[in-house]
Amino acid sequence: MKSFRAKDGWRRAAYARGRNGERDFHDEKRSNDTHASTTEAKLYKKGRGKQAKLCFMGQVLMENRHGLVVQADTSETNGTAERQAALEMVDRQALGTSNQLTLGADKTYDARAFVVDLRQKCVTPHAARKARNSAIDARTTRHAGYAASQRKRKLVEEAFGWAKTIAGCAKVKVRGLARVGFHFTLAMAAYNLIRLPKLLGQG
Repeated sequence: MKSFRAKDGWRRAAYARGRNGERDFHDEKRSNDTHASTTEAKLYKKGRGKQAKLCFMGQVLMENRHGLVVQADTSETNGTAERQAALEMVDRQALGTSNQLTLGADKTYDARAFVVDLRQKCVTPHAARKARNSAIDARTTRHAGYAASQRKRKLVEEAFGWAKTIAGCAKVKVRGLARVGFHFTLAMAAYNLIRLPKLLGQG
């Protein structure tokens, strides 16, 4: 948090002397609009009432038959980063294939603009429906494949859980988007290598 400094100027005297001087942040309003981190990270909170933390976002595209990661990406945090990354990964995945693709996802991806973009790319959106104003209609939900995608999409949480608890992605030791992205991609590759023997044993 000490790297999160005011954009309109920062006084070094605000910190106590020393290489890692103390700083009191109480009663100080800080936001991404008024402050910026030297590490490129931005404040982000996962929900109402949650603590805002400096972080990056990791996104994964996974095939739903075996739960293997096929693409991993890292970006700055904002309200549309996940959906934008999904569209970019879908574009890369669709190259050279003539098969009809489906994309399973949670309620974050149930946004009208995102669903329209997927349909324009000939990808069927299998996002979980919001209780109100859902962009996913009966054209999609009536098929058995939609229900299967809702079951399988939860496999991605195993990859994220492993990366946080085992691969050190919960609190990375590197700084900067490029280095964090390398760390995250390496963690996802390692997850696949660990999962492969189990899948081969099932065969």
